[in-house]
Amino acid sequence: MTSQHTATAGHPVLRVPPASPEAAAAYFGASLAFHADVSDVAAAFAAEGDPGFVLLDSRSTQSWNQGHIPGAVHLPTALIAGQARNLLDPAVPVVTYCWGPGCNGATRAALALARLGYQVKEMLGGFEYWVREGFEYETGEGHERRDADPLTAPVDAEDCGC
Repeated sequence: MTSQHTATAGHPVLRVPPASPEAAAAYFGASLAFHADVSDVAAAFAAEGDPGFVLLDSRSTQSWNQGHIPGAVHLPTALIAGQARNLLDPAVPVVTYCWGPGCNGATRAALALARLGYQVKEMLGGFEYWVREGFEYETGEGHERRDADPLTAPVDAEDCGC
């Protein structure tokens, strides 16, 4: 076991050793304080009653019209500073989303809201993963839904078990 450990210590994965368990717990705990995932947001919206947060789509009007999550509030990032106080209750947490993991628009929106004093999280995966996981979305044509992508969501189970 020691020789195997020594042989892998130079591997790129372990070139920088893992953090201590205490540091890892602090980091991952903080990550969950800053992020929500698509499935958890969908479950909160599907449950009866108030989900306890506002879901904010920070994309352009053209993008919103192309498709958005039902129940989301539309407020493009560039308009947050001037319009957030008219649309959002500062006492209610906000979860932001944009296109997907290749876009940092939800991060910029979350930063703008945090600077205004809002409690905020970012929805990982954005609109792309909402659609890829098979959840309903809305367009100018009405409500739509695609089959779940088996690479992003369980297709034969209610949840992924994580």
